[in-house]
Amino acid sequence: MTSPIITNKIGVIVDSFQVGVKEGLLKAKQVGADGVQMYAVHGELDPANLNAAARKEWKSYIDGLGLDISALVGDLGGHGFQDPAENRAKIDKSKRIMELGMELGTNIITTHIGIVPSDKNSRVYETMHAACEELARFANDMNAYFAIETGPETSAHLKSFLDGLGTKGVAVNFDPANMVMVTGDDPVQGVYTLKDYIVHTHAKDGVKLGDVDPRDVYGDYGYEVALDHEKIAAMAETGSAFREVPLGDGTVDWPAYLRALQEIGYTGYLTIEREVGTSPEADISKAVQFLKAFKGQ
Repeated sequence: MTSPIITNKIGVIVDSFQVGVKEGLLKAKQVGADGVQMYAVHGELDPANLNAAARKEWKSYIDGLGLDISALVGDLGGHGFQDPAENRAKIDKSKRIMELGMELGTNIITTHIGIVPSDKNSRVYETMHAACEELARFANDMNAYFAIETGPETSAHLKSFLDGLGTKGVAVNFDPANMVMVTGDDPVQGVYTLKDYIVHTHAKDGVKLGDVDPRDVYGDYGYEVALDHEKIAAMAETGSAFREVPLGDGTVDWPAYLRALQEIGYTGYLTIEREVGTSPEADISKAVQFLKAFKGQ
């Protein structure tokens, strides 16, 4: 079967360059990306640190480079939305990040919410459901999406959780590598399962080396382990269970995966994420070219 010809724009997570935001934006332009995704949790793009003038300045700077913003990252870490004592502050901050996104020109905020428990009657499930229901309504009212990143649970289980929220304001940021590396779920089938919710994707690749409990990777409230991105990056680089590798070097079936996205009518961004490695700029540049090959360029 021939490879699909895609028309999707190609994005880059600015933080993957491991430099400052403005330098990262310049590098994104240099490697040929159409747009960028940026963290808006702390530092320069924390909504609490940006007055109206600063927000306009950032938008003007990014527009001046000819870049779109594919999404903002609003991942607050910890136990996601599993801890009721933390949820009020996390929900409010998530709303502020969504508002910032709209001002900067994107209506998509990506996040991790914590592992969705298998028991729908559990307290943690109910806590997560209530938080996401509130965020879904808020996002829906402003025509925005709070997009959960795939990985901690199977696509079928995530769909079941999303189906119960009432609106599509909470949606999906589809990361095929996370599925391959952790749950072993098939990302191609996952696209079809989650087709009604996918609003953004990460272009990342990986291999599964052995079985791993998702709770050891993403954390879990009852398990007393919290989401820690530095720990996940270390596991992806040197761990025994999985490896994140440059785009095209892993076990994601890119022709089949991209064809599946086409078949469900997904026209959004393919945003490159590189969380490990000593040469992020080189890896990201190669990833851009890898995806552009599917454009017939």
